[in-house]
Amino acid sequence: MPKGQTTTARRKERVRRTLKARSTGRPRLCVHRSSQHIYAQVIDDVAGKTVAASSSIDKELKGALKTGADTAAAAVVGKKLAERAVAAGIKDVVFDRGGYLYHGRVKALADAAREGGLNF
Repeated sequence: MPKGQTTTARRKERVRRTLKARSTGRPRLCVHRSSQHIYAQVIDDVAGKTVAASSSIDKELKGALKTGADTAAAAVVGKKLAERAVAAGIKDVVFDRGGYLYHGRVKALADAAREGGLNF
Protein backbone atom coordinates (compact mmCIF):
# COMPACT_ATOMS: atom_id res chain seq x y z
CA MET A 1 0.00 0.00 0.00
CA PRO A 2 1.45 3.40 -0.98
CA LYS A 3 2.21 5.74 1.87
CA GLY A 4 -0.84 7.65 3.06
CA GLN A 5 -3.37 5.66 1.04
CA THR A 6 -6.43 4.62 3.01
CA THR A 7 -8.46 1.46 2.75
CA THR A 8 -11.27 3.45 1.15
CA ALA A 9 -8.94 4.84 -1.52
CA ARG A 10 -7.65 1.36 -2.38
CA ARG A 11 -11.20 0.03 -2.57
CA LYS A 12 -12.20 2.94 -4.81
CA GLU A 13 -9.31 2.25 -7.20
CA ARG A 14 -10.16 -1.46 -7.30
CA VAL A 15 -13.85 -0.79 -8.01
CA ARG A 16 -13.03 1.76 -10.74
CA ARG A 17 -10.54 -0.61 -12.41
CA THR A 18 -13.11 -3.42 -12.48
CA LEU A 19 -15.80 -1.11 -13.86
CA LYS A 20 -13.62 0.13 -16.70
CA ALA A 21 -12.85 -3.45 -17.70
CA ARG A 22 -16.53 -4.47 -17.76
CA SER A 23 -18.39 -1.31 -18.74
CA THR A 24 -18.38 -1.93 -22.53
CA GLY A 25 -19.02 1.73 -23.30
CA ARG A 26 -21.92 2.24 -20.90
CA PRO A 27 -22.07 5.44 -18.83
CA ARG A 28 -21.09 5.28 -15.18
CA LEU A 29 -23.45 6.13 -12.30
CA CYS A 30 -21.03 7.59 -9.75
CA VAL A 31 -21.96 8.12 -6.09
CA HIS A 32 -20.36 10.38 -3.49
CA ARG A 33 -21.60 10.67 0.05
CA SER A 34 -20.52 13.09 2.71
CA SER A 35 -21.57 13.37 6.32
CA GLN A 36 -24.37 15.80 5.41
CA HIS A 37 -25.31 15.15 1.77
CA ILE A 38 -25.32 12.60 -1.04
CA TYR A 39 -24.44 13.27 -4.67
CA ALA A 40 -24.84 11.14 -7.81
CA GLN A 41 -24.09 11.67 -11.47
CA VAL A 42 -24.17 9.72 -14.71
CA ILE A 43 -20.87 10.20 -16.54
CA ASP A 44 -20.09 9.29 -20.14
CA ASP A 45 -16.39 8.42 -19.89
CA VAL A 46 -15.97 8.11 -23.66
CA ALA A 47 -17.07 11.71 -24.27
CA GLY A 48 -15.85 12.94 -20.89
CA LYS A 49 -19.21 14.57 -20.09
CA THR A 50 -21.67 14.46 -17.23
CA VAL A 51 -25.01 13.41 -18.69
CA ALA A 52 -27.21 13.80 -15.61
CA ALA A 53 -26.67 14.75 -11.98
CA SER A 54 -28.65 15.02 -8.77
CA SER A 55 -27.86 15.67 -5.14
CA SER A 56 -29.49 16.39 -1.82
CA ILE A 57 -28.53 20.08 -2.23
CA ASP A 58 -30.56 20.58 -5.44
CA LYS A 59 -32.99 23.47 -5.06
CA GLU A 60 -35.92 21.21 -5.97
CA LEU A 61 -35.06 18.60 -3.34
CA LYS A 62 -33.54 20.59 -0.49
CA GLY A 63 -36.86 21.97 0.77
CA ALA A 64 -38.57 18.58 0.59
CA LEU A 65 -35.89 16.71 2.54
CA LYS A 66 -35.59 16.70 6.31
CA THR A 67 -31.86 16.06 6.00
CA GLY A 68 -29.54 15.13 3.18
CA ALA A 69 -27.79 12.47 5.22
CA ASP A 70 -30.30 9.63 5.49
CA THR A 71 -31.58 6.78 3.34
CA ALA A 72 -34.81 8.63 2.53
CA ALA A 73 -32.83 11.48 0.99
CA ALA A 74 -30.67 9.00 -0.92
CA ALA A 75 -33.79 7.35 -2.35
CA VAL A 76 -35.20 10.69 -3.51
CA VAL A 77 -31.87 11.62 -5.12
CA GLY A 78 -31.68 8.23 -6.87
CA LYS A 79 -35.19 8.54 -8.28
CA LYS A 80 -34.55 12.11 -9.49
CA LEU A 81 -31.27 11.07 -11.12
CA ALA A 82 -33.00 8.20 -12.92
CA GLU A 83 -35.66 10.59 -14.26
CA ARG A 84 -32.99 12.96 -15.59
CA ALA A 85 -30.92 10.15 -17.13
CA VAL A 86 -33.92 8.57 -18.85
CA ALA A 87 -34.90 12.00 -20.20
CA ALA A 88 -31.36 12.29 -21.61
CA GLY A 89 -31.75 8.89 -23.31
CA ILE A 90 -29.68 6.78 -20.91
CA LYS A 91 -31.14 3.47 -19.72
CA ASP A 92 -28.13 1.19 -19.13
CA VAL A 93 -25.34 2.24 -16.77
CA VAL A 94 -22.67 0.67 -14.59
CA PHE A 95 -22.84 1.46 -10.88
CA ASP A 96 -19.71 3.04 -9.44
CA ARG A 97 -20.04 2.95 -5.67
CA GLY A 98 -16.59 4.46 -5.29
CA GLY A 99 -14.91 3.39 -2.09
CA TYR A 100 -18.19 3.04 -0.24
CA LEU A 101 -19.70 -0.25 0.82
CA TYR A 102 -22.95 -1.22 -0.91
CA HIS A 103 -25.02 -0.61 2.21
CA GLY A 104 -27.25 2.06 3.71
CA ARG A 105 -27.45 5.30 1.71
CA VAL A 106 -25.53 3.93 -1.27
CA LYS A 107 -27.85 0.93 -1.53
CA ALA A 108 -30.95 3.12 -1.11
CA LEU A 109 -29.81 5.37 -3.96
CA ALA A 110 -29.09 2.37 -6.21
CA ASP A 111 -32.47 0.76 -5.51
CA ALA A 112 -34.32 4.02 -6.21
CA ALA A 113 -32.39 4.51 -9.47
CA ARG A 114 -33.41 1.01 -10.55
CA GLU A 115 -37.05 1.74 -9.72
CA GLY A 116 -36.74 4.96 -11.73
CA GLY A 117 -35.82 3.05 -14.89
CA LEU A 118 -32.03 2.60 -14.92
CA ASN A 119 -30.61 -0.86 -15.61
CA PHE A 120 -27.43 -2.03 -13.85
